[in-house]
Amino acid sequence: MPVPTPVPGAIFSALPIPAFLTGPRGASEVILDVNPAAEQFISVSASLLRGAPVFDRLAIDAPMDEAVARARRNRAAVFINDCEVCTGDRPPVLCSLQLAPMNDDADSLLLLITPRDIAGRLGRTGVVKAAAKSAIGMAEMLVHEIKNPLAGIAGAAQLLSMELSSEERELTDLIVAETRRIVKLLDQVEQFGDQRPPDRREINIHDVLERARRSAEVGFAAHMHIGDDYDPSLPDALADPDQLQQVFLNLLKNAAQAQPEGGTIRIHTYFERGLQVAGFDGRRVALPLHVEIIDDGPGLPPAIAENIFEPFVSGRENGTGLGLALVSKIIAAHEGWIEVTSRPGQTVFRVSLPLARPRTKEPR
Repeated sequence: MPVPTPVPGAIFSALPIPAFLTGPRGASEVILDVNPAAEQFISVSASLLRGAPVFDRLAIDAPMDEAVARARRNRAAVFINDCEVCTGDRPPVLCSLQLAPMNDDADSLLLLITPRDIAGRLGRTGVVKAAAKSAIGMAEMLVHEIKNPLAGIAGAAQLLSMELSSEERELTDLIVAETRRIVKLLDQVEQFGDQRPPDRREINIHDVLERARRSAEVGFAAHMHIGDDYDPSLPDALADPDQLQQVFLNLLKNAAQAQPEGGTIRIHTYFERGLQVAGFDGRRVALPLHVEIIDDGPGLPPAIAENIFEPFVSGRENGTGLGLALVSKIIAAHEGWIEVTSRPGQTVFRVSLPLARPRTKEPR
């Protein structure tokens, strides 16, 4: 097997997209090295990937043998746009590929994979933040201008009901019930407009998850089976426990409402390096702690899947569209990341959070 071309470790590891260093071995193109983003993309450790045929691990809907030969022959980069890449039993992901020879090695190639969904989410970040800011401004105005008149309407209806017959009281009861429903909605809007920063401290993520789980099991998710797949070696997260519990309650409620006849929800936690985001001061923040809320429901409607975290976007007939927007807002305030993948039979909401303190050893 060829000796890998030295790649500056810091640069190779810091690449935010999957990167594979490959070389020929007999008739196969094998993996010489991978960066952390590639390990995460393919869900296999670098030690297991090294020496494996690259196109056994990556099923790419493109003429890769021809691309490899052309990159080596011309000593020039090859670009492939909009091809599907499949890893293991996961559904295909639309990606753009770059294949380039290493300058000081005639055989080694660098394969960069840019999933289009990642590029799209990053590109939409500014749009979502602008939409959230506008929604917050509108929320503050609506709450103050509507809540007080509603209290007067409900009070007047209750006074009138005292002098009406039982049949006529049905109308005043309807007025009271509807005003309470609107006040409840305004409470959600007011909560969404709360600009206070989270009180972040060291917390055990599983303690928060278990509180949310117990609350769900005796309430809105009583008809569901909630299982867990926890990594007990996870280090502490840096988060506001109350706000994070609200996030997990909203995600569990979203999963339960997707299956009114019952189903299964699984909570999965794990540690995986590779994901980083830009912090508030411009520094890179590592997010190695991951929590997945997985349900086996019908999946998100395709028409809203791309915008599910934006305010007032809802897949339910009577939904407000603020629950997941609030979740996104809280996670952003934690310098974290949230994403969703959905298909019929499986929807996965994945929350990624920073460590409370740096750690030098990987969990067992």
